[in-house]
Amino acid sequence: MIGASRNTHNALSHAGRRMLSRRDFLQWGGTGLSGIALAALLAEQKLLAAGKPIRPEIDPSHPYAARAAHLTPKAKRVLMIFCSGALSHVDTFDYKPELVKRHDTPMPGAAENFITFQGENGNLIKPLWEFKPRGQSGKMASDLLPHLAEMADEMCFIHSMTAKSNTHGPAENQMSTGFTLDGFPGAGAWVTYALGSENRDLPAFVAIPDPRGTPQIGPRHWGSAFLPSVFQGTPFNADKGIPNLARPASISEAAELGTRDFLKVLNDRHLAQHPGDSDLAARIAAYELAAKMQLAAAEISDLARESAATCELYGVNDTNATKAGFAKNCLLARRLIERGVRFVQLFNGSYAMGEGVGNWDGHKKIADQYPGHAQVLDQPCAALLRDLKGRGLLADTLVVFVTEFGRMPTFQKGANGRDHNPKGFTVWLAGAGVKRGLSYGATDEFGYQAVENVTSIYDLHATMLQILGLDHERLSFYNNGVERRLTDVHGHVLQDVLA
Repeated sequence: MIGASRNTHNALSHAGRRMLSRRDFLQWGGTGLSGIALAALLAEQKLLAAGKPIRPEIDPSHPYAARAAHLTPKAKRVLMIFCSGALSHVDTFDYKPELVKRHDTPMPGAAENFITFQGENGNLIKPLWEFKPRGQSGKMASDLLPHLAEMADEMCFIHSMTAKSNTHGPAENQMSTGFTLDGFPGAGAWVTYALGSENRDLPAFVAIPDPRGTPQIGPRHWGSAFLPSVFQGTPFNADKGIPNLARPASISEAAELGTRDFLKVLNDRHLAQHPGDSDLAARIAAYELAAKMQLAAAEISDLARESAATCELYGVNDTNATKAGFAKNCLLARRLIERGVRFVQLFNGSYAMGEGVGNWDGHKKIADQYPGHAQVLDQPCAALLRDLKGRGLLADTLVVFVTEFGRMPTFQKGANGRDHNPKGFTVWLAGAGVKRGLSYGATDEFGYQAVENVTSIYDLHATMLQILGLDHERLSFYNNGVERRLTDVHGHVLQDVLA
């Protein structure tokens, strides 16, 4: 035992041997505790410097009640248009003359067997659709989306966007929730948590899935995660309304109204007996909203109230059933915005139909697949912008057009499509709070990597919240010992794009 003790002692470092002494142990241990205390003080000073977290005061009985912004807002509401599958920036809005010049040649500087996601990349391939200058700004945009290209003067392009993942699921997560991992609230949930809604008869946050189905991560786009569940998005579209709203034929309207009135009396009495029970108040508020939605949601989905000219503008009666369905969704989005819904998330493209069939995931046959997707997106989406502007709604609505990442300037080896590219792609903003006809940031000469004013999804979210009058560094929710933010611990407001 003596020998073992001696061997153990000899194996210890000099500092370790000093800790065997009770006096030295206390001395060294005290130093460690002082270091912990110093770290805590520094963290507290950093928190004070950034400002205390702002968590909105929410009346559980009226969780959707409109709440004041932190700053002076430029926009009252957000319309986020999400192109699922990763729309190619080099074929739409990011014009690269050098890509045309070096068509079908190896990308300079690329390693042999250059792999980005799905497989080895081949040569540089020029845009498959011609670019032309558009509007007074002269913005170069392609003929793939001619109707949207005509609206270039209304748009504020961000050409230097980057994402953290080159995989659809995590990248969709980040674009909608700020995190690549599951379990975080959607941007719409954060906005309605902070600001509530101007309409008490409809949900504050509505998600409109594509007629073909949902994107890859589905409800996680509009989930509330650890935020109160009342702030999750309500998904429905023009063809599939909110389920279970219709009154059973066996119950008369008078009987239903009488039942509601009686139920309200009982609920008010029960709530008075349990003052301060926020869960009960929230549950009662949810049921009351559901009752109001029986009338409001039916009215909002009744597109027959729209004029023939408006339906023609959107393409509601197009012979292409998918395009007509998406056009109806765009018209539904305008009706929701018009009625004060705070956050509308409109999806173009679905996941379940397979690679590139129902979305923009153009790996193998981009020239064959993209025109069909463009036909669905282009006219209805451009009509939505025109209609918002014509009705004066663009003056206080922020439109955010996004996709989860971009695509490569090369074709995949042995294929006729482009692989995933999170290193540089394009999103655009329009409406309240942003400069019109602006191009911000840039990718390199081939459209491969952001090189000028490099931006992140955190920056996009920070800017969106700023335009709504929200401080992205202080809007938070305390969850599992952490002050959570949409922008995590990152993000900078893109001041140069603000009007």
